[in-house]
Amino acid sequence: MNQLLEANRLQSERIERIAVFIDGANLYAASRTLGFDVDYKNLLAHFRQRSYLVRAYYYTALLETEEYSPLRPLVDWLGYNGYSVVTKPAKEFTDATGRRRVKGSVDIEMAVDVLDLTPSLDHVVIFSGDGDLRRLVESVQRRGVRVTVISTIRTQPAMIADDLRRQADAFIDLADLAEHITRRQVEPRPRTALTSAKPVSTRATPAAPFEDVSDLPV
Repeated sequence: MNQLLEANRLQSERIERIAVFIDGANLYAASRTLGFDVDYKNLLAHFRQRSYLVRAYYYTALLETEEYSPLRPLVDWLGYNGYSVVTKPAKEFTDATGRRRVKGSVDIEMAVDVLDLTPSLDHVVIFSGDGDLRRLVESVQRRGVRVTVISTIRTQPAMIADDLRRQADAFIDLADLAEHITRRQVEPRPRTALTSAKPVSTRATPAAPFEDVSDLPV
């Protein structure tokens, strides 16, 4: 009887194994719209305090036509400070109307890494609002792993797809997490500013990854 109680106690005290998967462009757009910049050191510390952090991934696209990307300092810093950084070329193309577009989705890269690591996890945390990830979340759940999605509904429109939010085991609004992962306060930007701005391929900063803006005119 004592052995059974002890086993139950140890099980209840078992530290949860989690991994964090960050869509860099998605997180940047959401945090800036809410009016703050992300401190990635604080973000890592926040999850390490609450669980055993197996891995933290950061995904972004880099414009392949540039010899030097302004995003490179952030990518390098993350790689030396606890993150596994996954990059892919952001592709420029001209659509049928003659408008220049930029595309750099990282959904496939994220999905492959999530499924590869799932057998070693109890909990997957995804920073993204992309509805295309709903099937990934469903697949992870079928393997007995909990999924939390972090984005925001406090913008107009909301920056998370309703299907993704409903599929997740838990949804955390990025605004509620801000106090734990904030670097500095900035002026909030209207949601419309994101849809009317030129692609960030010409304006990327160390804190501003390329977005998947293939549907935005230049």
